[in-house]
Amino acid sequence: MIELAATGSTLFSLVLLPAAIFFARIMDVSIGTIRVIFVSRGMRAVAPILGFFEVLIWIVAVGQIMKNLNEWYYYVAYAGGFAAGTWVGIWIESKLAIGMVILRIITHTDATELANKLRELNYGLTSVDAEGARGPVKILFMLLQRHDLEGVVQLIHAYNPNAFYSAEDVRFVREGVFPPSVHRVALPFHLRKRIAKKK
Repeated sequence: MIELAATGSTLFSLVLLPAAIFFARIMDVSIGTIRVIFVSRGMRAVAPILGFFEVLIWIVAVGQIMKNLNEWYYYVAYAGGFAAGTWVGIWIESKLAIGMVILRIITHTDATELANKLRELNYGLTSVDAEGARGPVKILFMLLQRHDLEGVVQLIHAYNPNAFYSAEDVRFVREGVFPPSVHRVALPFHLRKRIAKKK
C-alpha cells in the first residue's frame, strides 16, 4: 500500500501536476489574448468578464509553482503553456473573425468588373482615380466584416490578379453599406480556374 501511494504521489508530481499547470496556462493566456483583442476592437463589455477568469486561472497555476519552487519541470510546463496559449488565443480569434476591416485595392488595370461584382454582392465601395508611382491607378476603398475578407480577396485575385491591396482593423464604424447577411463569396468555375493558373 505504501509503495502504491508513493507511485501515485510520484505520478502526480511528475506528470499530472505539470500537465495541469501547462493546460491552465494555455487557458489563461488564450483568454488574455482574446481579451486584449476585444478591447482593441471596442468590445469593452466582454473584456472584464474574460479578465476575471484569466486571473483566476493564473492564480491557481502560480500557486502550484510557488509550492514547488525546486522542481524545474514545473517552470518548463508554465513557460510552455504560456507559449502555446498565445498561439491558441490567436488561432481562436482568427476563427471568430470579429470586427471590421477597411480594404484598399490599388490597380493599374481596369477595375470596373471587380467593382461591379462587389456592388452586386451589396458591398459599399468607393472608387477614386489617382496617380501612382508608375502612372494612373484606380483605388477602391471598402469596409467589410473580417469573416468576408477571404472571399473578397479571392475576387481580387480572380478579376485583378496583379492588384495591390491592404487591410487594417477598424475600431469604430457608423453608417455604411453592407451585405444584408453573412455570406461566403462563391466563385464561378471559370474564375476559380483563372486563380489556379496564376498560382
